[in-house]
Order: sequence, then C-alpha cells, then structure tokens
Amino acid sequence: MRREREKAIAVFDSGVGGLTVFKAIRRTLPAERLVYFGDTARLPYGSKSKEVVTRFSLEIARFLSKRDVKLFVVACNSATALALPAIKGALRIPVLGVIQPAVRAAVAASQKGRIGVIATRATVASGVYQRALHGSRSGVRISAVATPLLVPLVEEGWWEHPITQLIASEYLAPFKRAGVDVLILGCTHYPLIKQLVGRVMGEGVRLIDSGEAVACEVDALLESRGLQRPGGRGTQTFFVTDAAARFRALAHRILGGPRPRVRLVRFPF
Repeated sequence: MRREREKAIAVFDSGVGGLTVFKAIRRTLPAERLVYFGDTARLPYGSKSKEVVTRFSLEIARFLSKRDVKLFVVACNSATALALPAIKGALRIPVLGVIQPAVRAAVAASQKGRIGVIATRATVASGVYQRALHGSRSGVRISAVATPLLVPLVEEGWWEHPITQLIASEYLAPFKRAGVDVLILGCTHYPLIKQLVGRVMGEGVRLIDSGEAVACEVDALLESRGLQRPGGRGTQTFFVTDAAARFRALAHRILGGPRPRVRLVRFPF
C-alpha cells in the first residue's frame, strides 16, 4: 500500500487551462506528486469531433498510465464531456472529470435557479451541462453559449487585453438579458479571465470554476481509499506536445514560483 500512496496524480488538458485545476490540487494536497500533460500541439479540443477528442484523450491517458500514477484527472471540459466514459474504460485507476463538481457548486450557489454556462462548442453541443443541471435541480432555467474565441486568447496570455474584454462582452450579453445569478466557467481556461468576466457580468452574478471543487473530490477519494501520500515535499512534472517555452512562461505566470521544467513529447507517444 505504501508504494500505491507514493504514486502520482495525473492532470490532463488540451493546453494551459488545466493548470487552474492543477494549482488547486497542489494547494489542497501539497505532499502529492503531480504530473501535468498539456496537448498544446492539438488544441483547442472544443472545435473537434467526439471521435477525435476521444482518440487524443485515450492516447494521453495511456501515456500517463505508464508514469506510475494512482489517479487521472481530466481537467478539460471538452474531454470530460466527450471522452470520459472511454477514458474510464481504458484505465484501471480512478478517473475524475470537471463537470459534475462545477454543477454541484452552481446548484448550491444559485438562489433564482437561473444558471448560465460558457464553454467550447463541443461541450455546449454535447448537452452534458444542461442534462447534469436539470438532473440536479428541478425547475432550473439554463442558458448555454459556446465561446470558442476565448480559449486561444487565454493561451496567448491576453487575460486583460481590450480584445478579450470586447469579445467576452459580446458572448456574455445573453446571460445579462436572461438575468442569470450563477455563471459556470465551463472550460478550465476561463478562470484565468475570471476577473474580466466578473466585471462584465457585475457583482450580482456568482462565477463557478471547478478547480477547488475537483481538488476537494481528489482529496476525499484518496482519503477514502487510503491513497494519500503520507508526507514529504510534493513534486511537479510537466509534459507538452508543442511550444514548451511558451507553456513554461504561462505556467510560471499561473502557478508562481520558479519557472518549471517542461518536457516535450513527440508523436507517436
């Protein structure tokens, strides 16, 4: 069992957005070994088909499963929406997605039962948030809008750029008209522009990202299975499929501390 506890937690996303989940897990479980994989050569996932997202996700899941991991976190809403069952079927370790934790947080936070969702085209088209919200609360009114231009802007690091502000304002106008009181940031890239979105939506709207909720579920799952690393200093390992220098700079900006070492993975894995 001690060897099992020493294994790593794997976190996977199409780019840098999943670092918001990674950061929350690191803060909650500082003794754990963490491995992050950003598929920077093939992002964004949100404009791709279910078949393609599933194929990419399974390739990465198999790659990470060989890195001595005990838990796999899909820190990508598009991959969670389209490929989670396939990933669970392919791995022999627990797999967590990011959608259900965000839904639970949104339902708990909403007083009016009017909930908005911004996400990629693939996530919105899948209907996964809509089904999960309706299944969690009767009478809820849901507005879901695809916001595909936000992902590349976040990847560029344009978190406070006037162009990002302009595009976000266009995307968010329907939610203001609908009078939502909770807005789910349905892509792990979007917490990086949370302040900007908050200014557009105003003080009366609660913004939900899944990072903290996922970290709590990771903590609870490891504790229930006796898999928490007993102590010591945690470690961080980063893999990307392209643009390692840019990822390193953005990871430093998101996570703080020294610039991380980033390993470039070549196809095929």
